[in-house]
Amino acid sequence: MWWLDYNLSVAVAVGFIALAGVAAETGVVMLIYLDHAWEEARARCRQEGRLPGAGDLYAAIMEGAVERVRPKMMTVVAIMAGLLPIMWGTGTGSEVMSRIAAPMVGGMISSTVLTLGVIPALYAIVKQWQLRREHGRPMAPLVDPALAAEPWQHRGS
Repeated sequence: MWWLDYNLSVAVAVGFIALAGVAAETGVVMLIYLDHAWEEARARCRQEGRLPGAGDLYAAIMEGAVERVRPKMMTVVAIMAGLLPIMWGTGTGSEVMSRIAAPMVGGMISSTVLTLGVIPALYAIVKQWQLRREHGRPMAPLVDPALAAEPWQHRGS
């Protein structure tokens, strides 16, 4: 908003409300994918007769988050493709419409980071805490075992 020199107005507030709706929807869908992957991992552990650990949680989060990358990027690209012409348009009503589109265009970028990065990280913290409470034992930190073993070998790839 600062970059475009827009003041807070009803149109800008409508844009923020629309952005909040889209961000909440994609965040909830990410949580559904993460929960589904975690439940599958727990079922595999039960079949193998063992308790799920941090490695199982890490693998489930990676699986669930990776399944959401393409749908999230398709959503962002479609919304941006629709809103950029509205934001840059001229003509009747363009001043109001550009103020509605501007928060959504900028917010879709931060929403992508939130959905693909922050939500899985917070999910991992909460689920690891729940695992500690369920099993009553300390768990190893939630890291990729391959990177933890020899991190210097994976930097170039």
